[in-house]
Amino acid sequence: MTPSIYYQRGDVTLFFGDCLEVLPTLEAGSVDAVVTDPPYGMGYRSSMNGRFGDCAIAGDDNTTVRDSMLVQAMINLGIDTALIFGNWKVRRPHKTKMILTWDKGPHVGMGDLGLPWKPNTEEIYVIGRRFSGHRGSSVLSFNAVSPNFETVDELREHPTQKPISLMVELLGKCTASTILDPFAGSGTTLVAAVRLGRKAIGVEIEEKYCEIAARRLDKELDQGRLFPPEPQPVEKQAELFT
Repeated sequence: MTPSIYYQRGDVTLFFGDCLEVLPTLEAGSVDAVVTDPPYGMGYRSSMNGRFGDCAIAGDDNTTVRDSMLVQAMINLGIDTALIFGNWKVRRPHKTKMILTWDKGPHVGMGDLGLPWKPNTEEIYVIGRRFSGHRGSSVLSFNAVSPNFETVDELREHPTQKPISLMVELLGKCTASTILDPFAGSGTTLVAAVRLGRKAIGVEIEEKYCEIAARRLDKELDQGRLFPPEPQPVEKQAELFT
């Protein structure tokens, strides 16, 4: 596969290809942080019938793809900040400073039926220190995008799709001006970046998800930014009334 630009509009670029081939083409210093939901390395297979019943995540047999991406991002591109989704069953990334817990709410898979708890959490690994904002809980509660409880705003179109609200929360604490998502999937991280007025670069290896991401990005960009402008300083506010 020869990597190519699949979508480019405004401050967002989406590449169709293997991230391990795309990242070497990016200039050092062109990206400030990696925020991504990579292959966890746990051999994911859906046990449910239906839309995602026969799906598998590319490169998910081990952590080689995830770790190789981080090496390229940190050494070749000079990125020292990352937020990486993962699972407790698999070794966490090198240089992890903290673990956030995503509480996915009640609408999740059944998990091990021999235990009286549902597996409704995921881990998010914090790398680097370029974060700011209100110092809140390390447990982030955002309902998962469920195929059984879909909304008009968020139709589930990828087996591991993250809610936009969660990604907006994470990016809101990240000081980076340009976000890189090497495993873009259906484009949620890119949509969240657009919503916050950030630049973003995504890479996705499956064309069907590039198509979905492009459609979602067009919808977001057509709507315009969905947040109010920053408050003006007092002296600027006064000028409006003189």
